[in-house]
Amino acid sequence: EVHCSRERSRAAWRIIDTYLHPFLHRAKYQLPTHCRLHPSNDIFREQEEHKIHFDINEWRCGYCKKSFVKEEYLEQHFDNRHYNLLNVSHGKCLADLCGALHCDYVLNSQSRKTKCNPLAASRNLHLCEEIADNCFPLSTRSPVATHLHEFFLRQFCDAHNCSRKRKYFPRGGQKGSNILYVATSIMILILLPVFYTLVYLYKR
Repeated sequence: EVHCSRERSRAAWRIIDTYLHPFLHRAKYQLPTHCRLHPSNDIFREQEEHKIHFDINEWRCGYCKKSFVKEEYLEQHFDNRHYNLLNVSHGKCLADLCGALHCDYVLNSQSRKTKCNPLAASRNLHLCEEIADNCFPLSTRSPVATHLHEFFLRQFCDAHNCSRKRKYFPRGGQKGSNILYVATSIMILILLPVFYTLVYLYKR
């Protein structure tokens, strides 16, 4: 029996993919395999990658091509038929990192104004700093690892604090980056005709 929440593991992965991976790609940094955020350390990662979503009411198993009307039915199928494909090694449960990664903040979007628990905040801060040390080791003396270590502390760890107003993921993420890119593109498209019109009138 696997004592690991698939839902919370999925939430943790979504957070990593949205608020960390874009910055790793930009810095051309590869997470070490011993880093707990590495894809190989997610017990459900391979199964998640074998979900095929064709339509609203059609989910297909990437292993045996069987179809289901709901994602939860497909997950039950994974548990029943493809359990042997799970990597159940110790330390592979991404949900265990949810405290550090703010899964509750993301999952409970309707009830985010919860009272801060100093003991839980301290415990999650310690776990968050452990992840930073493990995934972006300062001992390597790599400028990229040092920069990302500091980034991770600001992006994830600083919010584990009850003494000041908490700001989650202050450096933004993939979604925010896309919105900014679209807004900038639209602004350029609007301003370019104006610019050329002014140039044309000036020359006349």
